[in-house]
This record gives sequence, C-alpha cells and structure tokens, in this order.
Amino acid sequence: MPETLNEEQRALAEQAGRFAEEVLLPLAGEDPATARAEVIARSKAAGFFPMTQPKAFGGTEAGALALCIVRDELAARNAPFTHAVFGPGPGVLGGATGPLRDSHLEPLLAGRLRAGFGFTEPDDAPAPTSAVADGDVWVVNGQKSYVTGGADADFINTLVQIPGQGPAMLVIDTNAPGVHLARRFQSLDGSHHAAFEFSDVRVPAGHLIGRPGEGLPRALRQIGDTRLAFAASGVGTLRWLDGYLIGHLKQPDRTGRPRGDKEGVRLRYSDIRLKAYAARSMVYRTARLADAGENIVNEGIACKVFTTELVGEAVDTAIQLVGGAALVVGHPLEALYRQVRSLRLAEGASDVLRLNLARGALELDKGRI
Repeated sequence: MPETLNEEQRALAEQAGRFAEEVLLPLAGEDPATARAEVIARSKAAGFFPMTQPKAFGGTEAGALALCIVRDELAARNAPFTHAVFGPGPGVLGGATGPLRDSHLEPLLAGRLRAGFGFTEPDDAPAPTSAVADGDVWVVNGQKSYVTGGADADFINTLVQIPGQGPAMLVIDTNAPGVHLARRFQSLDGSHHAAFEFSDVRVPAGHLIGRPGEGLPRALRQIGDTRLAFAASGVGTLRWLDGYLIGHLKQPDRTGRPRGDKEGVRLRYSDIRLKAYAARSMVYRTARLADAGENIVNEGIACKVFTTELVGEAVDTAIQLVGGAALVVGHPLEALYRQVRSLRLAEGASDVLRLNLARGALELDKGRI
C-alpha cells in the first residue's frame, strides 16, 4: 500500500479488500445474471456502487485516487464480477439537460437502461458515420464496428460527423427504425461486443450531446477515464500475480529444493516485481494529479500503456515459470492470460498511444516525467 495514504484512504482499501473476499470470491462459478444482481445490491449497501456517479443523482463522485484504491484492491484478489461493483457513470451524457437528462441519463444511472459507446468504424467502411439535419431530426447513416455491450444496450452514444460542422455525439436508441444489429461477437477475454449499421435512422434533434464539433473531445474524455481505470486494475492484478508466484516458487520441485532457488527463475521473477513497483507508483501519482485538477491525458496514456503491457508480459512469464499446468482451461493463469490480452488494444492500441504521447511532448508541450 502506498505509504502516503491517509487513515480514511487506508480504511477504504481495507473495506474494498474485505468486499472482494467476502462478497465477490464466494460467487465464483455462479450464474452471471444472479451474481451480478447480488454484487450490485451488496455494492450499493457498501457504498461502492455510487462512487462513479454524480451527486445530483445520489452518487458520491469519488475522486480518481479513491477509485484507484478500490480497483487496485479488488483486482489484487483476482475476484470475479468486479465489473458490477461500480454503478454506470454518466460518460459522454454528463451535463445533459432537458428531455435527454430525463429520458436517458437518469434511467442510465439508476440502472434501468444500458448504454453502448459507438466510436470505431470498420476498416472497410466507405465513409464515417454521418448525421444530416432534416427539420427537427438528424438522419444518421453509417456503421460502428466494436460497440462493447452493444447487443444488450438500450441506446448507443455514437460519434457522428456532421457535414461542415465536425464530429458530434448523438444518442441513438437501438430499437429505432433503421438501426440494425449486424453482428454480436465475443472477444478472447469473454466480453461481448456488437457491430451496428445505421440506415436513414431518424434521431430527435434533442438527442445531440452538446454542440456540433464537440464530439471528439467528449469521446476522448470518456476514453481517458477508462484508461486510468484499466491501469489501476492492472496494478492490482500484478499484486495478485506476485503473491501467486511467491507461493509457487517457495514450493519444492522434484529435487526437494524450492523452485525459486534457481538463479534463472529468480531473475525472471524479480523483473516482474520491480516493474510492478514502478507501475503502481506511477498510477497512484497520476490519480493524485487528477484529484488536484491537473490535465492527466498524457500521464493516463503512460499508465495505460506501461501497465497493460506489463500485465501481459508478467502473466506470460508466470505461465512459463509454472509450466504446462498453467495452460489447462480453468487454471487461474490461463484465465488471466485471456483476460489481459485485450487491454493492449482497448481504449487505444499501445502504439497509437505512444504516438499520442510523443505528440503531447514534442508538439503540444504537455505531460511530465
């Protein structure tokens, strides 16, 4: 635990650890729908569920450091169903007013509606998804290729191009005429996604979030928050992995000596441990900068790239040290290997983020070391 946490923050960490051990871990292997409902109910009672939600809707709007602490502790137990611990945040709908607030934002935060996020077009799309004004509606045409949770979503916060005005975020109901769920698919980590096609979809003018031209910054702001969340969970996973390896390497091999007595094994293990120390330090520092009101776009990128690549490397190394048993379906390292691989692509592929980080330093004079 970072030594600079105050008494209240240490108590939060201990509470999150107990929640993982007493609520989440016993649910392993349970029916996902039943388990999700149980986690949500217990999380609300414990005060974790509202941490990601605005105070105007009954949430507590916890800061970046508090969220980092909880995500770290949950992942450090390798607990299941952590995705259900926090309530849905407003995302790009934050600040929505009028009918959109009542029809979509409030039911989203209450858990009555589910939202998807439509950002990416398929590589072979003939043109970006567009929205053209027609009286008091927007007419939308195009495709979105990777809408996480889209098949179960009631609406999609969709990045569209408005000719002559730039990108905008538009709320599109999935049951609207012209919205076609083209494909539902599952990723290596078990998460579900969807591809959508929009054909002359007529969307009320009031479903525009903000103003034309503001769409990309709004979308990137949501993505930026998720990057730090990935990093915080990543350092927790590294802590769990460290404990797992310590237990394994202290056990005797066929010679009767501890597996960790071999120099080559120790070198590989120590690489994981020293990099995990660096990752956890940078994530907590970045969370503190965010709470201080600083722009952490570049620091968030650094955390996301470093931590997600390290988790992948560390799990791979752990499998090599444990041996073939770790490849058997059902082994905790086999499951973890599938879960962490997607993180290097989600919310920005590592190489793309590296280019953005360089641009921030070389052209925009942003970021720090």
